[in-house]
Amino acid sequence: MTFISRRDLLKRAAAVGAAPLAVNHDSGLDDAGAFVQSGRGVRSDSADLHGSSEAAFAAREPLETLTAAEADVLDAIVARLIPTDAHGPGAAEARAVHYIDRALGGALAASRQAYTSGLAALDRYSQSSRGKPFTGLTPADQDAVLTDVERGSATGFTGSSAAFFALVLSHTHQGTFGDPYYGGNANFVGWDLLGYPGVRTMVTAADQQRLEKGELKPNHKSAYDYDAFTKGSARVRDRRPRGEEG
Repeated sequence: MTFISRRDLLKRAAAVGAAPLAVNHDSGLDDAGAFVQSGRGVRSDSADLHGSSEAAFAAREPLETLTAAEADVLDAIVARLIPTDAHGPGAAEARAVHYIDRALGGALAASRQAYTSGLAALDRYSQSSRGKPFTGLTPADQDAVLTDVERGSATGFTGSSAAFFALVLSHTHQGTFGDPYYGGNANFVGWDLLGYPGVRTMVTAADQQRLEKGELKPNHKSAYDYDAFTKGSARVRDRRPRGEEG
């Protein structure tokens, strides 16, 4: 596949390490991190990693928009787009699918039909080309199917399969590296992978120096942990249990 490697992802993170840490109050779904191109890492041990991802799927949050069958396929897809590897957890542990599921009922509602048709088409293509549904394939065969989808050579899609691939990849990046408030980047695993130290409303010169040296410790705070950031600007219904609103 044509993604950059996980190693290149980390190099890019280091290259932008001196970027300002404070974010714009109205940055919406792209708050603090939904900008990184990520992709495949270690493939030689992907079978074991696939097993660990399946264990993570068992703890799935209640679905809000996707059906269970759609979520199963999407879980398997994102686990291959940003896989767990020697550098750390991937999109499955970041709960990227939880982010997508929530956002499809809000900010990404216009993409709901694309997911309905695209996930079904991908699973049909997996059946016709590899003899099994996508979730039943080996990691190597899943990669092969996704490669076909990315290249636009997979059949049965409404329009080009490449457009659906690009859509899911973009949303997977958002769910892995965006602000945890939106349902992904669980436990800040995406920001930790990038070395992003967290949202700060003020950055001192000393903080900037520590950041450039890789010595600034992450604060693991969402933008919406600060009173200066309004949840209303998120344009996503706050689904936190009552009593947890900030």
